[in-house]
Amino acid sequence: MTGVRELLRRPLGHFTERSLAGLALILGAGVGFGLLLVLVRVEWTPLYDVDHGIAARLNELIAPIGPLVTVLTAITDLGGRPVIVWLVSVAVVGLLIRKQGRLAMYVIVTGLGALVLDPSLKALVDRLRPEVDVPIGTYAGQSFPSGHALGSTVAYGAVLLVFLPAMAPRWRKPAIALTGLVVFLIGFTRVALGVHFLSDVLGAWLLGAAWLGVTAYAFRLWRLERGRPPASFTEGLEPEAARDVTPAPDEEKLLPHARAGIAELLVGWVLIFGLLYGFGMYVSYHAGGTFFERLDTAVPDWFDAQRTPTGDDVSYWWSKVGDTHAILLISLVFCPLVLAVWRRWRPVLFVALTMFGELSLFLASAAAVDRPRPPIENLDGPMPTSSFPSGHIAATMCLWLAIAVVVFPRTDRWWRWVFVALAVVMPVGVAVSRMYRGMHHPTDFMGAILLTACWVGLLYWVIRPNADVHGGNQPAIESEEVDTLDDELAKAGRPA
Repeated sequence: MTGVRELLRRPLGHFTERSLAGLALILGAGVGFGLLLVLVRVEWTPLYDVDHGIAARLNELIAPIGPLVTVLTAITDLGGRPVIVWLVSVAVVGLLIRKQGRLAMYVIVTGLGALVLDPSLKALVDRLRPEVDVPIGTYAGQSFPSGHALGSTVAYGAVLLVFLPAMAPRWRKPAIALTGLVVFLIGFTRVALGVHFLSDVLGAWLLGAAWLGVTAYAFRLWRLERGRPPASFTEGLEPEAARDVTPAPDEEKLLPHARAGIAELLVGWVLIFGLLYGFGMYVSYHAGGTFFERLDTAVPDWFDAQRTPTGDDVSYWWSKVGDTHAILLISLVFCPLVLAVWRRWRPVLFVALTMFGELSLFLASAAAVDRPRPPIENLDGPMPTSSFPSGHIAATMCLWLAIAVVVFPRTDRWWRWVFVALAVVMPVGVAVSRMYRGMHHPTDFMGAILLTACWVGLLYWVIRPNADVHGGNQPAIESEEVDTLDDELAKAGRPA
């Protein structure tokens, strides 16, 4: 009997020890933030000197190095509100689809807490941003604490705790270390770019760690109250949910005959580039007196004569639907939804390679052909790339066609036709707007069609994105809940 009691006490004792240690760390982070807040608020001279000295020194070292500034700016964007909102939103939607409402609520509450704390404390402290000799970063609002550092600490930390059970034990510590490195680099860039003082970033890290610890500890106590066994934070918040939070199972053959597939894609890419180059050179410089020349002359002139202020505004927003930011945003929303609903990596690989191939083929063809824009007023002004083929049209066409290819055979619900319609309407709208604005010839549109048809067709043949459908793969949701998901999936398919 004594032995049984000892066995029961050990887990409880370990839980108590870990809990006390965790509480001590949370309290330590909270006290550290409170002390730093007071020192910043009273403008303690030693802290003031260190902050301004580091800001000036880093600005002196970094500002003259343009490529380094570009890299730091790219890293700092990982902690910006658009990325954080995307990360939290995708995590919440995925968890809800997988029926992990408690974990979704944890992510929501933790994220909202950081969203409230940041502007509240900035307004309370009302600290000015650093003044450096060569401004190289953009910012808005007050300085303490750093919103990027706070948001990244909380968002990346919360998502890590939720999805840790999906990882093999040997990968959990490296994942924690990698997340910590990303959070550190984001904070460092805020100081290096001269938009925050060192104490702003340190305060944000301490506050983020304290808030993340409080919410995680509350979740842990909730588990204990409901009879769940105590678990270490290195196992994640809900170890029992490992299967549901795993994005997709390991697929033994993500690409059948991978080496042959890669070779086929490389050879296909070269052939498609050659086809685009040949067609582009012909319509750009050797089509005099042909139907193509008459078309490329008449259509821009006709659009130029139809311009109105309202048409200019409408065409501007239609063009935006096909720009890099919109295409990237829609891709980053669609791919996690595919993982959440169908639990397969191959469709995601298909979409990712579609967009990568489109971008590389467009850039290579535009540089090789170097076609001038139509000889009418270009409403978007000078562009860094040439006219053939249209990158906006090709990107829009590739994205929505790839989405339709993935979605249509995977459901018999009515909303699959929404994606088919979008695959037609969105590229046509972008094409009309680009030609209206004087940015492309009709044959640039033809080039985009050629690029899309060849590249998406090649990928479909090599990747087989819907191979799992023929194997009977079903959505990762109960059949009676499909109706409740219809509106959300249809809404996700529409442009932002």
